Amino acid sequence: MNALKHLLLAITGCGLMSFAGGVLAQETPAAAPAGVKLVEAKAVQDLQAKGALIVDTRKAGEFAEGTIKGAISVPYDPEKSAKDVSFDASQDKFDMSKLADKSKDIVVFCNSGTCWKSYKAAITLAKNGYKNLHWYRNGFPDWKARKLPTE
Repeated sequence: MNALKHLLLAITGCGLMSFAGGVLAQETPAAAPAGVKLVEAKAVQDLQAKGALIVDTRKAGEFAEGTIKGAISVPYDPEKSAKDVSFDASQDKFDMSKLADKSKDIVVFCNSGTCWKSYKAAITLAKNGYKNLHWYRNGFPDWKARKLPTE
């Protein structure tokens, strides 16, 4: 009877751990997708100074609460696809009409490594022929923590 009790506790514990793991946000890959360069805050500043377009892919409400100074809002929203490298972009909405110049340097960002919006946007842009793409994986929280210009 005691062995059965331990077995049931072990099974219950594994189930709870699996559930908790599913609730935690999955991290985006540490490497940039094909055709995209992974950049840090300093590179974002340098690119912006040279005329790069800084694209905030977060929801419009998040953009309104604060963003990188000079960034434009192009929300990857609604984001219905899986938070996974094999996501199906046809389930999501991303309006690229504000990004007409496919040869311009473009930096996409969102809310750090657990936010998939900028990762998915970078892949979507690359698949649509954009050439000079940069992904700021650490995103707006990192920018704010560094006390860089916001608006």
